[in-house]
Amino acid sequence: MQKHTFQLTSEFIELIKLLKLLGIAEHGSEAKMMVDNEDIKLNGTIESRYRAKLRAGDKIQIGDEIEITIE
Repeated sequence: MQKHTFQLTSEFIELIKLLKLLGIAEHGSEAKMMVDNEDIKLNGTIESRYRAKLRAGDKIQIGDEIEITIE
């Protein structure tokens, strides 16, 4: 499993913006498709909001392949 850490520079970042910024999704439509396919979990629960606000302490898991920790 790939593990990433993302350092916030503001109060929060939206889920689809994070996926694009880290290069996990090339386009917003690809990020939205990942959410629609229920591939993304936020703190252990399937996330269905494209613009979920991620804050320090949150953990995102994408399938069994990628884990992102927000700091």
